[in-house]
Amino acid sequence: MSSRTSTARGSDAHTSAPSIVWFRDDLRVADHPALHAAAERGAPIVCVYVLDDASPGIRPLGGAARWWLHHSLEALAASLGELGLELTLRRGAASDVLHSLVDETGAGAVLWNRRYGEAERDLDGSIKSSLREAGVEANSHQASLLFEPWTVLTGQGAPYRVFTPFYRSCLAEPEPRHPLPVVEGLEAHTGVTSDTLDDWTLLPTTPDWAGGLREAWTPGEKSALERLRHFLRTELSSYVAEQDLPAQDATSGLSPYLRWGEVSPFQVWHETRDYVKSLDRRTAEGAQAADGAGAFLRQLVWREFSYHLLFHWPSITHANMRPAFDEFPWHEATPEIMEAWQQGRTGIPLVDAGMRELWKTGIMHNRVRMVVASFLVKNLRIDWREGERWFWDTLVDADSAANSVNWQWVAGSGVDAAPYFRVFNPELQASKFDPQREYIRRFVDDIDAETYPPPLVDLKESRRQALDAYATITKDKALGTPG
Repeated sequence: MSSRTSTARGSDAHTSAPSIVWFRDDLRVADHPALHAAAERGAPIVCVYVLDDASPGIRPLGGAARWWLHHSLEALAASLGELGLELTLRRGAASDVLHSLVDETGAGAVLWNRRYGEAERDLDGSIKSSLREAGVEANSHQASLLFEPWTVLTGQGAPYRVFTPFYRSCLAEPEPRHPLPVVEGLEAHTGVTSDTLDDWTLLPTTPDWAGGLREAWTPGEKSALERLRHFLRTELSSYVAEQDLPAQDATSGLSPYLRWGEVSPFQVWHETRDYVKSLDRRTAEGAQAADGAGAFLRQLVWREFSYHLLFHWPSITHANMRPAFDEFPWHEATPEIMEAWQQGRTGIPLVDAGMRELWKTGIMHNRVRMVVASFLVKNLRIDWREGERWFWDTLVDADSAANSVNWQWVAGSGVDAAPYFRVFNPELQASKFDPQREYIRRFVDDIDAETYPPPLVDLKESRRQALDAYATITKDKALGTPG
């Protein structure tokens, strides 16, 4: 479990050169394989985070993500400080920064945990090769996924395109490894110059729009573990019944913590399993918690599936996975239409509630995410990539895998897509999942005011038009999937 600790072991003389641990989407000290590998070397450690907005293909962070990163790095620095380590901050192209840091410190190894986007993999591979050519040990480790994308394949050795068979295949794999303990007895390599967080201006100032984020979140590893354990104790038994009800605090709220690696999927998996094992399943609460755990861990595997798709089809971040959608007759994303959707001024209460929740808190309930996305791509017939870009800028849990895969799923253009003709009706969704309009009224406080706008479109007519548009790309040609 994450609360246990281990002590770093000594090493031979050849490992006396410092180790650099390169932090990325793994801003924690527990269950951190790269940090463990550095401890095994036994040499002084340099911990570094590189704000890389210069390397080719690396997508700049959105505004909400930058806010989260600032506070997460503060928390990481404090956690490392408790272990006697320091966090060095550098900005620039990662390859340049790391080679410079090796020269400055005389490091003998650079260690990191793996990433799975194409640009990130290309960058990491290039850095690994160049460091090894320079005589520096360079190794990457599995830390962010339970199952490496190249290990879960069909019987024919191909990647999965549909979630349910992928999920079953994952469950048939050996149990994911147990979390690694926090390592103590570490030695810092000191005297390394560092940027300050304020140098990076990650926080919004003019204007400061992050008040709602500060109310809703406390980034950092300690908060992540507290949230996980609180969820298991108080919400797991009602998860199946209430996970689709946006007015209820029934979900884990772990998605941003997983995105930034403040908690690992291995910690989530085993803490959930261990908690259920501690209960008496003969009781109603124990049986409900077991059912809740199954549903909850299925969501964790959906995250794995998103990265599986990103790894095998990296173009999913910007290109339709079903080629026929390249010919879909999207409407123009005019500033007036986009602002109405972005600001929650569509005149459709559930859509507006979701979009205002997103702006205020940097998050949106998963059921409502599907509704607002369906409204944009089907009722308004706006290209899914417009919505993906807005979510990238406003979600604290925005990552390339989940953001792209989920938008394509709703749009019908993905490999494991909901059929395009499945159009979420916001009024029916509200009646079913927010019958007392508690969630809607929480965020749409002007719903009864004269200033509340009329509906942007007629839901029934816009649905019919969307299906007619869909027919134009399916009449003479099947929707293919990538080869």
